Amino acid sequence: MIMSSRKTQAAGARLPAALPPAGQLPRQLADALALHARAAESLAPASIVPIGAARERAEAGAAGAALLAEGRVAVLVVAGGQGTRLGHAGPKGTFPLGPVSGRSLFGIQAERLRGMQRRTGQPVPWIVMTSADTDASTRAYFAARGDFGLELHFVQQRSLACLDLAGRPIPIGAGRVAEAPDGHGGMLGALARSGLLERLAARGIRALAYQQVDNPLARPLDPVLLGWLVTAGSEMASKVVRKQRPDERLGTVGQRAGRHCVVEYTELAAPLAEQRTEAGELALWAGAIGVHAFALDFLRRAADNADALLPLHASPKAVPCLDPAGATVAPTEPNGYKLERFVFDLLPEARAAVLIEAPREDEYAPVKNAHGSESPASARRALDACARRWLESAGWTLPSEACLIELDHSLIDGPEDAAGLPVRDTRAAGSGVRVGPGGAE
Repeated sequence: MIMSSRKTQAAGARLPAALPPAGQLPRQLADALALHARAAESLAPASIVPIGAARERAEAGAAGAALLAEGRVAVLVVAGGQGTRLGHAGPKGTFPLGPVSGRSLFGIQAERLRGMQRRTGQPVPWIVMTSADTDASTRAYFAARGDFGLELHFVQQRSLACLDLAGRPIPIGAGRVAEAPDGHGGMLGALARSGLLERLAARGIRALAYQQVDNPLARPLDPVLLGWLVTAGSEMASKVVRKQRPDERLGTVGQRAGRHCVVEYTELAAPLAEQRTEAGELALWAGAIGVHAFALDFLRRAADNADALLPLHASPKAVPCLDPAGATVAPTEPNGYKLERFVFDLLPEARAAVLIEAPREDEYAPVKNAHGSESPASARRALDACARRWLESAGWTLPSEACLIELDHSLIDGPEDAAGLPVRDTRAAGSGVRVGPGGAE
C-alpha cells in the first residue's frame, strides 16, 4: 500500500509562472511543455531485479561474459558537455579526477576498457559522443594521448536553439542565438547519421553499452547488465540505485501501462515523489543513473523514427543573454528553455526491458557541482572508498584512512582482480595501486 508522506521540498523544477497561451508558442516548445505536464501521469513502481537475486544475476553474468569474450559489445560515452560548472576550461571528460594521479574522467574510463580487452582478448569499440562545443577539443585531447591505445570512434550530437519564455530564440550577439546540445537522447540520431550503427552490425556487434561521462564509478561493461539482453531476450537493460531523498536529481524509474519508463526529476511533482509505503520507504525509490545496455538491432530499428521516439523535453534554465543595452548578462533565475532528448525515453519502446538495482556505493558518484555533494571531492572519496572495499575483501593490507587510494582499473576493476594479483600490500603493488595524501575540499 502507498501512502502520501508529509510535505517536503519539491522534487521537480517548476515551470515559470508567466507562460503565454499554448497557441501563441512555437509548436516545438508547446509540445515539449505539454510533455512536461503529463510526464508522470499514471506512474507506478516498476519491477526491478534486486541486488540479492543471486541466481538470476549469475545466469545473466555468464551470458554477458560470453558476449564480451566473443567481441560482440561496443561502448558509448555521452560527453558533449563542458566543465564550466566545475571551473574547468574544456570538455568535462578531460577534467582531472584521479584521487592520486589526477587522471581525467576519460582516462579512468579508458582504463576500464583496456582491462576488459586484456581479460577477453577482444577489442571493445569505444564511441565518444561530442557536441559542437566539445568536438574539436575532445578529438585533440584523445589524439595527444594516442587514443589511449583503444579503438576510438567519434559521433557528434546536434545543437538546438535555446528559447525564451515566449518561445523566441535568445540572442547572444550579432546574428547569433544561444544554443545547447540536444541532450543524451541525441546519441541515437548521432549514431545513425554517422553510419556507425550499420558498421558495427556488419562486424558482428550485438550490444551497445552506454554511460555518461560524469560518473567515474559507472560500469557499463558489467556482464550482468549485458547478460539480460540474452537471458531475458531484452532489447534494453538499465541500472538503478535507491534514491537518497524524494527530490534527488535523478530520473525516477517506474512503469506506466505495463511498460518501464523514466520521468526526469524536473518533471516529477513533489506529491508523487514523496509518496511512501506503509514501511516508510519511498514508493518510487528507483533512480536512473544513466547506465544502459541496448540490443544493437533495437537501436537500428529505433533510428528510423528517432525524433518521434525521443521527443523534445523543455528544461527551464538560466541562459546567458543580452540586456537592452546589448551587454551579456548571466541570469540567476530561469529565463528560457533548453530543448533536450532523453535516451531513457527508449525504455518503453523496447519489446522487452529489464531494470536491475546496482550498489550505489560501487557504481554511482557523479561529478556535477564544483563543491559539496556530487563534486570532484565527493567523487574522489567515493573512488577511494570503493578501492578500499575491493582490496579489503581480497585480504590486502591497506594504508591509513588519512591517505587516498587510486586503482589502475586496467589491472584492478573489482575484488576478483584484486584477489588474483600476487601481492596483498598496497606498498608493493606498483602503479596498480597508488597511495597519496588525502586533502580537504
